[in-house]
Amino acid sequence: MLKISKLTDYGTVVLAHMARRPDRLFSAAHLAQELGLPLSTVRKLLKQMTGAGLLYSSRGQRGGYCLTRPPQEISLVEVLEALEGPLGVTDCSLAPKLCGQEATCPIRNNWRGINGVIHGVLQQVSLKQLASDQTMGIGIEQAGGL
Repeated sequence: MLKISKLTDYGTVVLAHMARRPDRLFSAAHLAQELGLPLSTVRKLLKQMTGAGLLYSSRGQRGGYCLTRPPQEISLVEVLEALEGPLGVTDCSLAPKLCGQEATCPIRNNWRGINGVIHGVLQQVSLKQLASDQTMGIGIEQAGGL
């Protein structure tokens, strides 16, 4: 099953909340309270997303966290890779030599193609769209005609 972790799900919730007010600085405590998430979880996510270049942090009494770019310039694939690592439906769709069967696998290229389609769709979804109240309605035609 293709599934993101609960921590990644929480990370997307945090970023979507921040994307709704991209001009504002957010404290970890405020985000935790507003979103009903444990403060330790929010702190961990903010540190990870800052390290990945999605957030900027400033210290001090008026410090906090903000997006490094406008939400329409941050893709969902960037967010997921910052939190999960490289996206791949199979080991062989990530990099060569991760599977002992790769040289003789008759479906490796198809898995790589499917992985590319998923990556492409996630690349087209911006953080702004994710944060929107409107359903995105991604269909088969946007997914490369699977």
